[in-house]
Amino acid sequence: MKKLFLLLISLTPFLAFSQTKKAVDLVDYVNPLMGTDSKYELSNGNTYPAIALPWGMNFWTPQTGKMGDGWQYTYSAYKINGFKQTHQPSPWMNDYGQFAIMPITGHLKVTQNGRQSWFSHKAEIVKPYYYSVYLADHDVTTEITPTERSAQFRFTFPKSDSSFIVIDAFNKGSYVKIIPSERKIVGYSTKFARGPLPNFKNYFVIYVDKPITYYRTVSDSTLTDSLELHDKHASAVIGFKTSTGEKVHLRVASSFVSIEQAELNLKREQGSDSFDATEKKAKDVWNKTLNHVVVEGGTIDQKRTFYSCLYRMLFFPNKLYEIDAQGNRIHYSPYTGKTEPGYMFAGTGFWDTFRALYPFLNLVYPAICKEMQEGLVNDYKEGGWLPEWSSPGYSDVMVGNNSASVVSEAYLKGARRYDIETLYKALIHGANNEGPRATGRKGVEYYNTLGYVPYDVKINENAARTLEYAYDDFAIYKLGKELGKPESEIAIYKKRSMNYKNLFDPRIGLMRGKNKDGSWETPFNPFKWGDAFTEGNSWHYTWGVFHDIQGLVNLMGGKKQFIAKLDSVFILPPIYDDSYYGEVIHEIREMQIADMGQYAHGNQPIQHMIYLYDYAGEPWKAQYWARETMNRMYKATPDGYCGDEDNGQTSAWYVFSAMGFYPVCPAAGQYVLGAPLFNKLTLNLENGKQVIINAPQNSAANKYVNNLTYNGKPYDLNYFDHKTLMQGAVLNFDMTATPNKQRGIKESDFPYSLSNEK
Repeated sequence: MKKLFLLLISLTPFLAFSQTKKAVDLVDYVNPLMGTDSKYELSNGNTYPAIALPWGMNFWTPQTGKMGDGWQYTYSAYKINGFKQTHQPSPWMNDYGQFAIMPITGHLKVTQNGRQSWFSHKAEIVKPYYYSVYLADHDVTTEITPTERSAQFRFTFPKSDSSFIVIDAFNKGSYVKIIPSERKIVGYSTKFARGPLPNFKNYFVIYVDKPITYYRTVSDSTLTDSLELHDKHASAVIGFKTSTGEKVHLRVASSFVSIEQAELNLKREQGSDSFDATEKKAKDVWNKTLNHVVVEGGTIDQKRTFYSCLYRMLFFPNKLYEIDAQGNRIHYSPYTGKTEPGYMFAGTGFWDTFRALYPFLNLVYPAICKEMQEGLVNDYKEGGWLPEWSSPGYSDVMVGNNSASVVSEAYLKGARRYDIETLYKALIHGANNEGPRATGRKGVEYYNTLGYVPYDVKINENAARTLEYAYDDFAIYKLGKELGKPESEIAIYKKRSMNYKNLFDPRIGLMRGKNKDGSWETPFNPFKWGDAFTEGNSWHYTWGVFHDIQGLVNLMGGKKQFIAKLDSVFILPPIYDDSYYGEVIHEIREMQIADMGQYAHGNQPIQHMIYLYDYAGEPWKAQYWARETMNRMYKATPDGYCGDEDNGQTSAWYVFSAMGFYPVCPAAGQYVLGAPLFNKLTLNLENGKQVIINAPQNSAANKYVNNLTYNGKPYDLNYFDHKTLMQGAVLNFDMTATPNKQRGIKESDFPYSLSNEK
């Protein structure tokens, strides 16, 4: 008995620990630095650490680049010159609505080079909801925590008679005003990279919790005694004495509407919360949002990569709307330059995100997706077109009319109670007209008459446009059918969705540019990037027939030939022709160094191609290559991507693939089968249902699907249906180290293709 008593006493600490051990917060798996070790010549993500809430109106990031440089934070940098409010979707699009805050000590220097400080990643903490860094030259630690439209700063100063905070409103016409009696600074920045943006201002309000004993406004780099300054480049400086370890707090908010609205945003989102309280709320929001997808098993690195990708997917498009004093949603309109009612979002390119990012939102976060659809209604009403790249408003980049996919998919997958008729009208308008700055369809008169955009009519990237328009027509056809539109109205879009066939050259088995007279582009090099295609070559774009893979199989002569062509992508050497660009663009370099042949996962056009094996009876190859790509191309490190992350799209590929399926054709409402990465993954859907994906034998070796049951019943199909998944499901994957070449091989197992529609 005495021995038993002593044993229980000795075990007590371990029992107590096991009972009180806290589960890991999902947000703490996230590394916001994933993808930040990038440059112009080579992208490992081209990301920056966004300290923000999901879909928040404002993000914050440390700024290592110079003002106006799209590479605002790069991992290889060693100096910080400010902490910047940003809305930047990518370095290529650059920023809008930005200003910077920087604490300094000692001799007052307000220019970016003058105020910058050395820092080390060893003294940097980066989480989605919290950022901290030690600024060595100023002996100041900066901490930041966000809300949707505001943030709190906490500066820990040394003992100094000369402690300052610089507020830089940037250099495209700006305004600052210091109100010492209220410990307050207000102002606005008008700087943006993509326009025009009529009457654009990003208003800000800043409160400091310490009496201001020194104040100056700054015209470019010249100090003035004025408390208020309108200038091309206006900044403000406030100063005070500080004691050792003294903490100075800032409350910061902004608005695209007015200074008064910025005040309201600050009051509503922070109230009297302390820095720590704001941080806790931000962390709770992240955990709640990430908790919609819970993974179990796998390695710690795989979990970190998964949640770092999921984090990156939850930013764009971000909210442009605000809540006024009456509780109404309002927004600055990038089209009218006025304050308008309702929702508005910005900062996304549909060329990238229609593929997997929007399908993921429709599956896991349909409520925010519905808000985005309401925002698109306002885009059309205020601007006359749906955006294809919003940053904000209309940006003249990329090709396609992929708003058709984004609008159609949401409604087809169950979004309701918004003005779908106006959006349908917008799709018809965009499909038959060419609009400003990449809206509508460039070359539409040729496409609608010839069935393709010709190579020789001085419209660049013509073959890419044709292929994307064909899929967009399919999306319009499906939406029109769902809305009960007459056959006489929608039949033309079904017919045009077959236009992809006009660019298939049966002699070479690839897509190719075609001249106005019907002759082929000559000479033709299938390894030539750009020209007829967009950031890719024929080997990438040939597979861009999302809605009718069976039709593509038929064009290639059958399943055997189709599979051989897919295999060739990985077998061919990574040769290229860069003559169209006159330089090796980073997308080419990323393909060349990946050691996966012509498979260019670092850019979007070919990312779905791996899953096309499911349409021709060899799904085990999709399983193999999906796992290979996840293992080779992704890691939660600063060099963790294999190209531009692009507003959540490249991350969405990983997250979907880790779940075990992928939305090859978003408007078809199906997910094409791969193989899950984790032993278990649970989707906690917004409707209260769960999709549980079990793969207990999963491992590095066991990457193939031997058998699958769906709610306990054998399941041989190579796809899942969206509407069925939304009812909840238990998917049990039996994983093995050798492929099962008898499963999913019947044509009745294959995913949807328009050619098979009856």
